[in-house]
Amino acid sequence: MSKKNFTGVVYSTDPDFQYREDTGDAVTTLPPQQQNLKIYLDRKGGGKLVTRVSGFIGTDDDLETLGKKLKSKCGAGGSAKDGEVLVQGDFREKVLAMLLADGYKAKKAGG
Repeated sequence: MSKKNFTGVVYSTDPDFQYREDTGDAVTTLPPQQQNLKIYLDRKGGGKLVTRVSGFIGTDDDLETLGKKLKSKCGAGGSAKDGEVLVQGDFREKVLAMLLADGYKAKKAGG
C-alpha cells in the first residue's frame, strides 16, 4: 500500500481511524466562450520565436487537443503543458483567427 496519497496523520491511537486520501481538485474545462486566452510572442532558448497561448483553464487532455489542433493548422511543432500552448514560430495572426473561429475569447498581448 503506497502512502503517497495520504496526508496529515502519521500515526493514530484511535482504532476506528480511517486515512483520508488527498484526491486533489478535479479540474473541469470551461466552455470556449468563457476562456480568456492571450497570445504572446516569446523568444525561447537560442533566440527562436515561439507563439505562446496562455490562460487555458481545463483538463490536460483538452489542452493537448487544442495544442494539437493549433500546431497542425500552423504546420509547426510545439508543446502543450501547464495551461499553455507553445507553437514554434510567429503565428500570432493565424492562431488568433483560429481561436476566434472556434468561439474562444482571445486577444494578442505583449509587445
